[in-house]
Amino acid sequence: MSALPTAALAKDREVSIGLQAAITSMDPHYHNLSPNNSMMLHMFEPLIRRDANQKPVPSLATSWRAVDDLTWEFKLRKNVRFHDGSPFTAEDVVFTLKRVPNVPNSPSSFATFTKPIVDVKVVDPHTIVFKTATPHVLLPSDLASVLIVSKGAGEKAATEDYNSGKAAIGTGPYKFAEYVPNQRVVLKANYGYWGGEEPWDKITFKILTNPAARVAALLSGDVQMIETVPTSDIAKLSKDPKFNLVDKVSNRVIYVHLNQSTEKSPPFVTDKSGKPLEKNPFRDARVRKALSMGINRDAIADRIMEKKAVPAAQLLPDFFYGTSKKLKPARFDPEGAKKLLAEAGYPNGFAITIHGPNNRYINDDKIAQAIAQFYTRIGVDAKVETMPSAVYFTRATKLEFGYMVLGWGTESGEQGSSLRSLLATYDRNKGMGVTNRGRYSNPELDKALTIALVTMDEKKREALIQQAAEIAMNDTALIPIHYEVSTWATAKGLRYEARTDQYTLASGLKPAK
Repeated sequence: MSALPTAALAKDREVSIGLQAAITSMDPHYHNLSPNNSMMLHMFEPLIRRDANQKPVPSLATSWRAVDDLTWEFKLRKNVRFHDGSPFTAEDVVFTLKRVPNVPNSPSSFATFTKPIVDVKVVDPHTIVFKTATPHVLLPSDLASVLIVSKGAGEKAATEDYNSGKAAIGTGPYKFAEYVPNQRVVLKANYGYWGGEEPWDKITFKILTNPAARVAALLSGDVQMIETVPTSDIAKLSKDPKFNLVDKVSNRVIYVHLNQSTEKSPPFVTDKSGKPLEKNPFRDARVRKALSMGINRDAIADRIMEKKAVPAAQLLPDFFYGTSKKLKPARFDPEGAKKLLAEAGYPNGFAITIHGPNNRYINDDKIAQAIAQFYTRIGVDAKVETMPSAVYFTRATKLEFGYMVLGWGTESGEQGSSLRSLLATYDRNKGMGVTNRGRYSNPELDKALTIALVTMDEKKREALIQQAAEIAMNDTALIPIHYEVSTWATAKGLRYEARTDQYTLASGLKPAK
């Protein structure tokens, strides 16, 4: 037996996992979307990865240091090979950084993570130096979100070549086997993986967007683990000795972006007779605050989410870096909301359509319906239209909606990068506000955030990020609703290490013993 190759010994180690959301691409630089990012980590690796609590740990880089305020040196791991047997070197990192901002038709680009780098110097095959135009303390954190691809496999490759598997050549613990959009992803173990042998020989990820179908697949044994256990099934499954459940407060905030891109009515915002408004109500801070006060967060957390959510006051729970203890969830106050609307010139309210996905976040369509019901109490007529996430995100990015229910889980585990992506004034060239679908803009916030992102001192930087968060949230730059509590269920003989980033990684699924 000891003479047999590892692959022969491991051929029976197979597992199937039920996923909540579709994987929109196997190109690691095409769509900055959590389900994609989670899947890609099986095949590709960053220079720095994050553990289950989002703390940075070495990956393809063994160490990194700030040489000075504008210079970072990274030492790369030696004796690492891509799935096709080619060696990993600094040239692959250079190629990756050039590719990231130039992926055609990206619905949500990773360019924000590479924009600060103005020059790259290869010292030797395993030493690389990055230059930034201004001090950028988040560079290691940013690079934890950039997965390294093979220069040899990727030089002439398009996104389609990654989807077919032709260019999907990484250094990660698993290799591409099959990708059927909206149905499944199949991976096989990379037995030459530098990090050691993984628990599984073959993994089949099944896309089961319907919550009931996901639970049924677990109960029947069709899959051995599911993510995003429906809140209505948690109590029942937790009492069944055939299953193990784990949960964790996540980094994902469910929030509302209000489209402030136009001076007049944004899409789907009218008076109660259906006529466009003379001005955009969302540009008035009183209206934004009223719409926030009109949402009963406690009721959503208790009833819609069945206590598997925490009411939100900012972009991350307050145990993450850069969050402010001063910020508290907006109190449900329908009468106060009506007074603010009247002050803003809308004593009779107005009409909106609440748009959101129906297969991306926990109970996402129910949350949209609940918000619409709350708004009837403040004089705002609200209709609801939800749709599959693949359609929704593309349209939301094009600013086709006025009132958008969304979610955001930060890769970095700190609030500065969330503010930069979601609320900084939109500037694609600078990599600021790249996911600011509300087009909120506040020079005071931009100034505080800009200073924070160039402050190298940890304590001073955190204070500045907290200040920026307070500016944004006190101005109701967006409407935070709650933080999701993530729940996974496995067959009894397995256990899973819960993660704050909500990622479902095969490496974290192991035999219970």
